Amino acid sequence: MTNRLSQYWQQLRESLWFVPGLMLLGAFGLAYSLVQFDASTSWQGQKQFPLLFGVGAEGSRGMLSAIASSMLTVATLSFSLTLSTISQVSSQYSPRVLRNFMRDRLNQFVMGYFVGTFTYCLIVLGTIRGTDEQKFVPATAVLAGLVLALGGVIALIFFIHHIAESMQTGTIVQNITDETLDAIDDLFPSRVGETIDNPEQAEAAQQYAEEEIGWHPVVASHSGYLQHIDTKQLLKWASRHKVVIRVEKQIGGFVAQDDTVFSVRSDMTRPDPAEPDWPDNLLNLVNIGRHRSVEQDVSFGIQQLVDVVLKALSPGINDTTTAVMAVDQLSSICEQLAKRTYPGPLRSDGHQFRMLTYSATFTNYIQLAFDLPRINAKGNHAVLRRLLRALVLVGNHAQTDERKAVVKEQIRLLLEQGDATLATSYEKQQLGALHKEIREDWF
Repeated sequence: MTNRLSQYWQQLRESLWFVPGLMLLGAFGLAYSLVQFDASTSWQGQKQFPLLFGVGAEGSRGMLSAIASSMLTVATLSFSLTLSTISQVSSQYSPRVLRNFMRDRLNQFVMGYFVGTFTYCLIVLGTIRGTDEQKFVPATAVLAGLVLALGGVIALIFFIHHIAESMQTGTIVQNITDETLDAIDDLFPSRVGETIDNPEQAEAAQQYAEEEIGWHPVVASHSGYLQHIDTKQLLKWASRHKVVIRVEKQIGGFVAQDDTVFSVRSDMTRPDPAEPDWPDNLLNLVNIGRHRSVEQDVSFGIQQLVDVVLKALSPGINDTTTAVMAVDQLSSICEQLAKRTYPGPLRSDGHQFRMLTYSATFTNYIQLAFDLPRINAKGNHAVLRRLLRALVLVGNHAQTDERKAVVKEQIRLLLEQGDATLATSYEKQQLGALHKEIREDWF
C-alpha cells in the first residue's frame, strides 16, 4: 500500500493540475472565511480606515470584476507560455526533459495563484449587496482581493523571469545533473541486506539462482517502464516466506503485460512446493509507469544529458557549445559514479541467500555516457577534446584498476575516432597534444 501511495504521489507531483487545484480550494476557503468575518464581526474598518475599506458596493463590484477578468487573462497567458516553453525545449533539447518542466513547483504555484485569485474574486463578488437590497459589502474580503491582485503583478514578473531562465541551456543541463546526483546519493549508500562476499557461498548462490527449474514467475498486470522497486520490503518478504527472489527486469526497462518481473522459488534449505501459497502480492512492491523516472534510475539521468549532446550535434541544430556543456555535466556525474562502491547482485538476510538483483555496473554507466556522444562527435574537434578531458577527470576518481581500464578503453576509442574523422592535421595534432599532456599525469 505504501508503494502504491508513493506512486500516486509521484504522479501528482508531475502533474500541472494538482497544485493549482489545491490553491483553488484554498482561495475558496479564504473567500468564505473573510466574508464570514465581515458578516459576523462588529469591527468597522470603513470608519477607521476609510481610504482602505470605504470603496462601496458599486466600487467593490467594479474592482473585483476587473481583477477577476485580468487574472483569468494572465492565467491563460501563463499556460500558453508554459506550453510554448515545453514545445521549444522538446524540439531543441530532448522530449525526456519535459518531466522537469511539468514538476516545476514555481510554474505550478504561479498558475495556481492566478486561477485561485480569479476564483476568490468571483466568490466575494457574489456576496456584495447594494442599496436596493440588504446592504452588505465585505470590506476586508474586498481589500484582500486587491492585495492578491497586486501580488499577481509580482508573480507575473517573476514567472516571466523564471520561464526565460529555465529555457537557458545551462539551467536545463544543471537541473538534470542535480537530480541525477541526488539519485546517486540516495541509491548508493543504501544497502539491501548483506552482500555475499564469501567466494564459495557466492558461487553456490549464483548456481542456485541460474537454475531454470523450480522458479515461479510473477508477471506484470500492465505494460510500462519499471520505475521503482521497494527492495527492502522485497527482502523482508523473501525472508518471511523463506524463498529466493530473482529480479528479472532492470530499473528503467520496459515491461510488457504478462512479462515476468520476478521469479520466486524456495530457498536452499527446503524443497520447492508444488503449488506455493504466497498471500502477498509482489507487484505491490514495484511501480510500473508510462515513462522512466530518475529516482532509482541513474541511467535515465545520464540518458537525458546524452540526448542533449546528440540533439546539439545533429545537422539541423549544430550547436557545439550546448554539446560541450552537456559533456561537462556528464563528467560530473561519472566522477561520482567512479568513486562509489557497487554492491554485488547476490543478497542475503544475514543467514540465507534471498535475492538476486539486477544492477548496472560502472562499465554500463561509462558506455552509456560516452559511446553515443563519441560516435556522433565525428569531425568535431571541440567536442572530442572536451570528451577527452571529461574521461580524464573520471579516470582521476576511479577507485580500482578495473575502472581505470574501462576509462582507458574509452580514451583509446576516442583517439581512433579523432584520427579517422578530423579533417586537418592541425586538429589531429591538437588532440594528440592534449592526450600526451594528460597521459604524463594520469597513465
